[in-house]
Amino acid sequence: MDDSFIRAVELVPARGTDERVGYPWDLAVVQSLAEGLALHPKVTYLVGENGSGKSTLLEGIAIAAGMNPEGGSSNFAFATRDSHSPLADAIRLVRGPRRPRTDFFLRAESLFTTGTYLEQLDAPERALGAYGGRSLHEQSHGESFLAVMLNRFGPQGLYIMDEPEAALSPQNCLTCLRRIHELVTARCQFVIATHSPIVLAYPDATIYSCSDTGVEMIEYDSSEPVKLTRGFLDDPEAFLRQLLSE
Repeated sequence: MDDSFIRAVELVPARGTDERVGYPWDLAVVQSLAEGLALHPKVTYLVGENGSGKSTLLEGIAIAAGMNPEGGSSNFAFATRDSHSPLADAIRLVRGPRRPRTDFFLRAESLFTTGTYLEQLDAPERALGAYGGRSLHEQSHGESFLAVMLNRFGPQGLYIMDEPEAALSPQNCLTCLRRIHELVTARCQFVIATHSPIVLAYPDATIYSCSDTGVEMIEYDSSEPVKLTRGFLDDPEAFLRQLLSE
């Protein structure tokens, strides 16, 4: 049985004076939503080059699901800059039979702002208890990122993660992968944009490659992060000779 919180993402047809010109409508990944994008009930990955639209799509899903655009849960209400795209208002989330008990949009680049928001709440000590009881600002970027995953993420949750490897060492990417597995067994659903072959390695997941031609479902071994990393590690000297001679 499909146990998804979100089964698919669809682009709602434009209506009336709704002019969809320029960003984000010119992104192939957004245009491909017209045919719908199915999400795995456990883990869905988005991979692709910078600028391919991964983060735009991820942000749109998070906002449409009720989460704060700059990160955090559906209970967060902070904003430092109105920079998110209008995509969330133009997509429909095809919901599954369950509703998440909790949710979180984890953005590596805005975790500092999330930490500040928690400290400014009326009862910061109580709020920080859900994050391990220690200010996120008193930890390294990677430590604070893991603190959120290990303490704030809980069973039956919907979690949207944008490039978690930006905050994590390779060792902690493995910790991240282990935590994803623990939460999947607790009936959680993840949607993750990543460039890391380690973070990407969760078995029984759906991987979508985002490019200027749209979205394509691919296998782990054919993903660009895996192919490029393997090519480099197989023979770094030859790889560098070719790269630096060009």
